[in-house]
Amino acid sequence: MRKIRFLLLAFLILAIPAAAFAQFSVSITIAPPALPVYTQPMVPATGYLWTPGYWSYGDEGYFWVPGTWVEPPTVGLLWTPGYWGWGGNAFAWNEGYWGQSVGFYGGVNYGFGYGGVGYGGGYWNNGAFFYNRSVSNVNVTNITNVYSKTVVNETTVNHVSYNGGQGGIAAQPSAAEQAAMHAQHTPATAMQTQHVHAASTNHALLASVNQGRPAIAATAKPGEFSGSGVVAAKEAGAPYKAPENKSVENKASENKASENKASENKAAESKATENKAAENKAATTRSNENKPTANKAVTTRTSGNKAAHAQPAAHAQPAAHAQPVAHAQPVAHAQPATAPHPATAARAQPAPRQQAAPRPAARPETAPEKKAPGGKQ
Repeated sequence: MRKIRFLLLAFLILAIPAAAFAQFSVSITIAPPALPVYTQPMVPATGYLWTPGYWSYGDEGYFWVPGTWVEPPTVGLLWTPGYWGWGGNAFAWNEGYWGQSVGFYGGVNYGFGYGGVGYGGGYWNNGAFFYNRSVSNVNVTNITNVYSKTVVNETTVNHVSYNGGQGGIAAQPSAAEQAAMHAQHTPATAMQTQHVHAASTNHALLASVNQGRPAIAATAKPGEFSGSGVVAAKEAGAPYKAPENKSVENKASENKASENKASENKAAESKATENKAAENKAATTRSNENKPTANKAVTTRTSGNKAAHAQPAAHAQPAAHAQPVAHAQPVAHAQPATAPHPATAARAQPAPRQQAAPRPAARPETAPEKKAPGGKQ
């Protein structure tokens, strides 16, 4: 929600002329409640200036920041109240500031001298502040710098707390107010900041709780939310219209969106899980199918390789070629020297021709035919 507000804030800063608004801090789409009706507590001491109450906005919606008397950061400065302004699509809060003159505060009638234009509750003179008794609650016994002057409101007297938009105040800054807006400013004091913080932590100051009628409407000093200086609101400035219904609807929509997103995420996760399971199952099936095939192929290759490797043993048969050695029986002819070369053993086959050698041996068989010396054939 805060991110949305900051985005709207950035858009408004770019879209709205600088002369129309001062300083931005937050922007929302719900109009603030009407200003409550209350009386001003008595000024605690001379030199204190009045800062009117207003509706601020926090995490739980609008809460009331009580009006209070504040010591200015420097003598001679006047307070320009902050105000809510409609920027076309959201309300933006314009921070108040201290300056030499009072600038534009949206034409909002905060009362007690802040009637919508300028400040009629007093003025500075030679370092001293003089209070207008007609609009300021001053104890003349203790404070003598007083005067009386009737303040004529130049704006419609009502309790509307914002400028522009539906039901808002239609006021534009004058030339003098624009000059004050662009002059040197001093931000709220530390006491003012603490005052706002204390209000933001007070549950009773929530508009949703007090219905636009806070029990602490104003205080005599910043941060003093109890004691005789506290003033309660007499009544709400207008019938309170609770904006929490819209918040509830928005919250319901956010919850519904969260539920839908959770359901979608759950469905997506379930689908992803199913797909992953199916993929794993398919992968396992393919793996199992491929494994027997691979094993069978490996077994086949192994058997083939084994048989292939075993067959070369049959090539040892060339040893049988050594049989011609048996024909080398004519070892007596010293030719066996060729026996160590099995490859040439076949070439030794001509050896059988030597078998004709014994034929001359048969010739002696005719020897007996020879006649004794002196005889005739």
